[in-house]
Amino acid sequence: MKRFSTILKNEQVDTLAIGGFDGLHLAHQKLISHLSDHGRLIVIDKNSASLTPKAHRCNYLKQECLFLSFDEIKNLNADEFITFLKSKFKNLKKIVVGYDFRFGKCAHADAHDLKTLFDGEVVIVEEVFFEGISVHSRIIREFLQMGKLQEANKLLGRHYQIEGDIIKGQGIGAKKLFPTLNIKVEDFLIPKEGVYATYTKISNQIYPSASFIGKRLSTDGNFSIETHILDEKLEEVNGKISIIFIDFIRENMKFNSLEALKKEISKDFDKARTLLSKL
Repeated sequence: MKRFSTILKNEQVDTLAIGGFDGLHLAHQKLISHLSDHGRLIVIDKNSASLTPKAHRCNYLKQECLFLSFDEIKNLNADEFITFLKSKFKNLKKIVVGYDFRFGKCAHADAHDLKTLFDGEVVIVEEVFFEGISVHSRIIREFLQMGKLQEANKLLGRHYQIEGDIIKGQGIGAKKLFPTLNIKVEDFLIPKEGVYATYTKISNQIYPSASFIGKRLSTDGNFSIETHILDEKLEEVNGKISIIFIDFIRENMKFNSLEALKKEISKDFDKARTLLSKL
């Protein structure tokens, strides 16, 4: 993967890789490999819940990303889109896209139309497969929504993670169950409801953890995302934390008593320790 130590001015950019790049998964890495030292990613952002919302895409690249709002270009026809790119990047010589790239108003044009409309080099990256499965953001989202973490993580090329701000929980955990950190998550795609083996990142420190997503069926019925740090007691935690998903443990369930819930949570912790120890 290319690494860039300086910020290029638009007129210095000679290569663009264009797409949504949601997830920066294995197929996206193929596109990025075609960038020159003066190349950049153009991220077309539709502002919807995603695997890597907004600038989180750039975090995985450790390089500069250039963002285009979908609303800014959705009414441009195919010719106007190319003219728009050439007006912004005067030295543009090469465009890299995926096989399923579409552009122009109502997605009228496809990747192969670029070769006719653009007077420079066009690279079309063919469909990428991993273990017989097409590497696509849509498929990764489906796996996450089914709780198939291992499959999603393989296509991503890393473990899926979300980020959120610490918020106040219902207060039962620390008193009658186990202490948890509750977070409010925005923009990220939320995996299936249930319990997960995870790591939790707090102030650049990573801790083994077990995390819950879903409605608290056994208590107040409210939706929550919360994580318990295994085998370590932390001082007060504030600000943003990240939850890194390793594997699915069980479905969300309702218990008849807090005692029954606590017993099941203890089993969840043991399963999480076992799964995390295998990494």
